[in-house]
Amino acid sequence: MRLSFQEADTKTLDDLDEFLQWFCSSVTEELEMEDRLADYWQGARGIVRRCKRYFERYLLTELDQPIVLGLDEVDQVFEHPDIATDFFGMLREWHEEGKSNPLWRKLHLVIVHSKEVYIPLSINRSPFNVGLPIELRELNASEIAILIDKHRLSLTAHQRQQLTELVGGHPYLLRAALYQLAHGRISLSQLLTEAPTEGGLYSDHLRRHLLNLEDNERLVAAFQQVIQSYQPVQIGSTEAFKLSSMGLVRYCGNEVMPLCDLYRQYFRSRLGG
Repeated sequence: MRLSFQEADTKTLDDLDEFLQWFCSSVTEELEMEDRLADYWQGARGIVRRCKRYFERYLLTELDQPIVLGLDEVDQVFEHPDIATDFFGMLREWHEEGKSNPLWRKLHLVIVHSKEVYIPLSINRSPFNVGLPIELRELNASEIAILIDKHRLSLTAHQRQQLTELVGGHPYLLRAALYQLAHGRISLSQLLTEAPTEGGLYSDHLRRHLLNLEDNERLVAAFQQVIQSYQPVQIGSTEAFKLSSMGLVRYCGNEVMPLCDLYRQYFRSRLGG
Protein backbone atom coordinates (compact mmCIF):
# COMPACT_ATOMS: atom_id res chain seq x y z
CA MET A 1 0.00 0.00 0.00
CA ARG A 2 1.10 3.56 -0.73
CA LEU A 3 0.73 6.71 1.36
CA SER A 4 1.70 10.03 -0.23
CA PHE A 5 2.69 12.85 2.10
CA GLN A 6 1.54 15.36 -0.48
CA GLU A 7 -1.93 14.64 0.86
CA ALA A 8 -1.01 16.18 4.23
CA ASP A 9 -1.92 19.87 4.38
CA THR A 10 0.21 22.59 5.95
CA LYS A 11 -1.76 22.66 9.20
CA THR A 12 -1.27 18.93 9.66
CA LEU A 13 2.48 19.26 9.12
CA ASP A 14 2.73 22.00 11.73
CA ASP A 15 1.69 19.87 14.70
CA LEU A 16 3.16 16.48 15.65
CA ASP A 17 0.01 15.22 17.37
CA GLU A 18 -2.21 16.09 14.41
CA PHE A 19 0.35 14.75 11.94
CA LEU A 20 0.66 11.33 13.61
CA GLN A 21 -3.13 11.05 13.92
CA TRP A 22 -3.37 11.82 10.19
CA PHE A 23 -0.70 9.20 9.53
CA CYS A 24 -2.51 6.51 11.55
CA SER A 25 -5.91 7.35 10.06
CA SER A 26 -4.54 7.33 6.51
CA VAL A 27 -2.94 3.89 6.96
CA THR A 28 -6.14 2.58 8.55
CA GLU A 29 -8.18 3.84 5.60
CA GLU A 30 -5.82 2.26 3.07
CA LEU A 31 -6.13 -1.04 4.91
CA GLU A 32 -9.93 -0.67 4.84
CA MET A 33 -10.10 -1.14 8.59
CA GLU A 34 -12.21 0.65 11.17
CA ASP A 35 -10.69 3.86 12.54
CA ARG A 36 -10.17 3.26 16.26
CA LEU A 37 -7.84 6.15 17.09
CA ALA A 38 -10.10 7.30 19.91
CA ASP A 39 -9.62 3.96 21.68
CA TYR A 40 -5.83 4.02 21.62
CA TRP A 41 -4.79 7.68 21.51
CA GLN A 42 -5.69 8.56 25.07
CA GLY A 43 -3.68 7.64 28.12
CA ALA A 44 -0.27 6.88 26.66
CA ARG A 45 2.51 9.27 27.60
CA GLY A 46 4.09 10.90 24.60
CA ILE A 47 2.60 11.43 21.17
CA VAL A 48 5.03 9.08 19.41
CA ARG A 49 4.17 6.38 21.95
CA ARG A 50 0.47 6.75 21.08
CA CYS A 51 1.21 6.18 17.40
CA LYS A 52 3.30 3.10 18.16
CA ARG A 53 0.59 1.71 20.44
CA TYR A 54 -2.05 2.15 17.74
CA PHE A 55 0.01 0.10 15.28
CA GLU A 56 1.15 -2.42 17.89
CA ARG A 57 -2.10 -3.15 19.66
CA TYR A 58 -4.52 -2.67 16.80
CA LEU A 59 -3.34 -2.53 13.18
CA LEU A 60 -0.54 -5.11 13.29
CA THR A 61 -2.42 -7.35 15.70
CA GLU A 62 -5.47 -7.47 13.44
CA LEU A 63 -3.50 -8.14 10.24
CA ASP A 64 -3.15 -11.80 9.35
CA GLN A 65 -0.32 -11.24 6.87
CA PRO A 66 2.65 -8.86 6.42
CA ILE A 67 2.20 -5.54 4.61
CA VAL A 68 4.53 -3.30 2.65
CA LEU A 69 3.90 0.35 3.50
CA GLY A 70 5.29 2.71 0.85
CA LEU A 71 5.80 6.24 2.17
CA ASP A 72 5.95 8.50 -0.89
CA GLU A 73 6.93 12.18 -1.16
CA VAL A 74 8.46 12.25 2.33
CA ASP A 75 10.32 15.36 1.12
CA GLN A 76 7.25 17.21 2.39
CA VAL A 77 8.24 16.30 5.96
CA PHE A 78 11.83 17.53 5.52
CA GLU A 79 10.52 21.10 5.52
CA HIS A 80 9.25 20.63 9.10
CA PRO A 81 12.32 19.62 11.13
CA ASP A 82 10.54 19.49 14.49
CA ILE A 83 8.11 16.88 13.19
CA ALA A 84 10.70 15.17 10.99
CA THR A 85 13.07 14.39 13.86
CA ASP A 86 10.41 12.56 15.90
CA PHE A 87 8.69 10.91 12.93
CA PHE A 88 11.80 9.52 11.26
CA GLY A 89 13.21 8.52 14.64
CA MET A 90 9.99 6.56 15.20
CA LEU A 91 10.33 4.78 11.84
CA ARG A 92 13.91 3.84 12.72
CA GLU A 93 12.69 2.40 16.04
CA TRP A 94 10.05 0.34 14.22
CA HIS A 95 12.72 -0.99 11.88
CA GLU A 96 14.83 -2.09 14.85
CA GLU A 97 11.77 -3.67 16.52
CA GLY A 98 11.25 -5.80 13.42
CA LYS A 99 14.60 -7.51 13.95
CA SER A 100 13.43 -9.27 17.10
CA ASN A 101 9.68 -8.77 17.44
CA PRO A 102 7.48 -11.04 15.25
CA LEU A 103 4.63 -8.54 15.42
CA TRP A 104 6.70 -5.70 13.99
CA ARG A 105 8.17 -8.07 11.43
CA LYS A 106 4.77 -7.84 9.71
CA LEU A 107 5.52 -4.23 8.71
CA HIS A 108 7.93 -3.53 5.84
CA LEU A 109 8.69 0.12 5.09
CA VAL A 110 9.64 1.66 1.74
CA ILE A 111 10.60 5.33 2.11
CA VAL A 112 10.68 7.34 -1.12
CA HIS A 113 12.25 10.79 -1.40
CA SER A 114 13.51 12.80 -4.35
CA LYS A 115 16.24 14.86 -2.72
CA GLU A 116 18.94 14.36 -0.14
CA VAL A 117 18.00 14.34 3.54
CA TYR A 118 19.20 17.68 4.88
CA ILE A 119 17.54 17.53 8.30
CA PRO A 120 19.93 16.81 11.19
CA LEU A 121 19.26 13.26 12.41
CA SER A 122 21.35 11.21 14.82
CA ILE A 123 22.99 8.30 13.05
CA ASN A 124 21.17 5.98 15.45
CA ARG A 125 17.76 7.60 14.87
CA SER A 126 17.75 7.89 11.09
CA PRO A 127 15.79 5.41 8.94
CA PHE A 128 17.83 6.48 5.90
CA ASN A 129 21.04 4.67 6.83
CA VAL A 130 19.49 1.23 7.36
CA GLY A 131 17.85 -1.23 5.02
CA LEU A 132 18.56 -1.32 1.29
CA PRO A 133 19.12 2.07 -0.41
CA ILE A 134 18.09 2.20 -4.08
CA GLU A 135 18.95 5.20 -6.24
CA LEU A 136 17.06 5.63 -9.50
CA ARG A 137 19.77 6.12 -12.12
CA GLU A 138 19.53 7.57 -15.62
CA LEU A 139 18.62 5.22 -18.45
CA ASN A 140 21.41 4.45 -20.90
CA ALA A 141 21.14 4.68 -24.69
CA SER A 142 20.08 1.06 -25.11
CA GLU A 143 17.38 1.34 -22.44
CA ILE A 144 16.08 4.58 -23.96
CA ALA A 145 15.78 2.88 -27.35
CA ILE A 146 13.86 -0.02 -25.80
CA LEU A 147 11.50 2.36 -24.00
CA ILE A 148 10.82 4.29 -27.21
CA ASP A 149 10.07 1.05 -29.04
CA LYS A 150 7.72 -0.11 -26.27
CA HIS A 151 5.69 3.06 -26.85
CA ARG A 152 5.48 2.05 -30.54
CA LEU A 153 6.87 5.36 -31.70
CA SER A 154 8.54 5.66 -35.09
CA LEU A 155 11.21 8.26 -34.39
CA THR A 156 14.09 8.94 -36.74
CA ALA A 157 17.64 8.85 -35.42
CA HIS A 158 17.65 12.67 -35.43
CA GLN A 159 14.38 12.85 -33.48
CA ARG A 160 15.67 10.37 -30.91
CA GLN A 161 18.75 12.49 -30.51
CA GLN A 162 16.65 15.65 -30.06
CA LEU A 163 14.55 13.99 -27.36
CA THR A 164 17.59 12.59 -25.57
CA GLU A 165 19.36 15.96 -25.63
CA LEU A 166 16.27 17.56 -24.09
CA VAL A 167 15.67 15.19 -21.17
CA GLY A 168 18.68 12.86 -21.15
CA GLY A 169 18.01 9.49 -19.56
CA HIS A 170 15.88 10.92 -16.73
CA PRO A 171 13.26 8.16 -16.24
CA TYR A 172 10.35 10.44 -15.31
CA LEU A 173 11.02 13.15 -17.91
CA LEU A 174 11.51 10.58 -20.67
CA ARG A 175 8.47 8.50 -19.75
CA ALA A 176 6.20 11.58 -19.52
CA ALA A 177 7.30 12.74 -22.98
CA LEU A 178 6.91 9.33 -24.61
CA TYR A 179 3.45 8.84 -23.09
CA GLN A 180 2.20 12.14 -24.50
CA LEU A 181 3.80 11.49 -27.89
CA ALA A 182 2.40 7.96 -28.10
CA HIS A 183 -1.13 9.19 -27.40
CA GLY A 184 -0.85 11.95 -29.99
CA ARG A 185 -1.39 14.66 -27.41
CA ILE A 186 1.67 16.59 -28.50
CA SER A 187 4.13 16.57 -31.40
CA LEU A 188 7.86 16.31 -30.91
CA SER A 189 8.42 19.81 -32.31
CA GLN A 190 5.80 21.20 -29.92
CA LEU A 191 7.39 19.34 -27.01
CA LEU A 192 10.84 20.70 -27.80
CA THR A 193 9.49 24.25 -27.97
CA GLU A 194 7.19 24.23 -24.95
CA ALA A 195 9.01 21.91 -22.53
CA PRO A 196 11.25 24.58 -20.92
CA THR A 197 8.34 27.01 -20.38
CA GLU A 198 5.74 27.54 -17.66
CA GLY A 199 3.08 26.24 -20.03
CA GLY A 200 4.93 23.07 -20.99
CA LEU A 201 4.58 19.43 -20.04
CA TYR A 202 7.05 19.68 -17.15
CA SER A 203 5.83 22.94 -15.60
CA ASP A 204 4.94 21.50 -12.17
CA HIS A 205 8.15 19.49 -11.99
CA LEU A 206 10.28 22.49 -12.91
CA ARG A 207 8.51 24.86 -10.52
CA ARG A 208 9.05 22.48 -7.59
CA HIS A 209 12.77 22.49 -8.33
CA LEU A 210 12.74 26.27 -8.63
CA LEU A 211 11.06 26.68 -5.24
CA ASN A 212 13.60 24.38 -3.61
CA LEU A 213 16.46 26.32 -5.18
CA GLU A 214 15.16 29.74 -4.23
CA ASP A 215 15.34 28.82 -0.54
CA ASN A 216 19.13 28.76 -0.78
CA GLU A 217 20.97 31.75 -2.24
CA ARG A 218 24.32 29.95 -2.38
CA LEU A 219 22.72 27.10 -4.27
CA VAL A 220 21.17 29.52 -6.76
CA ALA A 221 24.51 31.26 -7.32
CA ALA A 222 26.28 27.94 -7.87
CA PHE A 223 23.62 26.66 -10.27
CA GLN A 224 23.77 29.90 -12.24
CA GLN A 225 27.44 29.16 -12.94
CA VAL A 226 26.55 25.69 -14.13
CA ILE A 227 23.73 26.64 -16.52
CA GLN A 228 25.68 29.50 -18.10
CA SER A 229 28.48 27.21 -19.25
CA TYR A 230 28.42 24.57 -21.95
CA GLN A 231 31.41 22.90 -20.34
CA PRO A 232 31.56 21.21 -16.92
CA VAL A 233 32.37 23.70 -14.17
CA GLN A 234 33.76 23.34 -10.67
CA ILE A 235 31.63 24.73 -7.85
CA GLY A 236 31.69 24.27 -4.08
CA SER A 237 31.58 20.62 -3.02
CA THR A 238 28.56 21.19 -0.77
CA GLU A 239 26.59 22.92 -3.53
CA ALA A 240 27.59 20.27 -6.07
CA PHE A 241 26.45 17.51 -3.73
CA LYS A 242 23.09 19.18 -3.07
CA LEU A 243 22.42 19.92 -6.74
CA SER A 244 23.32 16.35 -7.62
CA SER A 245 21.06 15.03 -4.85
CA MET A 246 18.21 17.11 -6.27
CA GLY A 247 18.86 15.54 -9.67
CA LEU A 248 19.72 18.82 -11.38
CA VAL A 249 23.35 18.13 -12.28
CA ARG A 250 25.63 15.22 -13.06
CA TYR A 251 29.25 14.88 -12.02
CA CYS A 252 32.10 14.96 -14.52
CA GLY A 253 35.02 14.17 -12.26
CA ASN A 254 35.13 16.99 -9.72
CA GLU A 255 33.08 19.24 -12.01
CA VAL A 256 29.36 19.29 -12.78
CA MET A 257 27.05 20.11 -15.67
CA PRO A 258 23.24 20.27 -16.04
CA LEU A 259 21.59 16.87 -16.09
CA CYS A 260 19.83 17.75 -19.33
CA ASP A 261 19.17 20.65 -21.68
CA LEU A 262 15.64 21.06 -20.31
CA TYR A 263 17.09 22.22 -17.01
CA ARG A 264 19.61 24.49 -18.70
CA GLN A 265 16.95 26.23 -20.78
CA TYR A 266 14.33 26.58 -18.05
CA PHE A 267 16.59 27.76 -15.26
CA ARG A 268 18.47 30.14 -17.54
CA SER A 269 15.19 31.93 -18.18
CA ARG A 270 14.10 31.84 -14.52
CA LEU A 271 17.36 32.42 -12.70
CA GLY A 272 19.38 34.33 -15.26
CA GLY A 273 23.03 34.62 -14.32
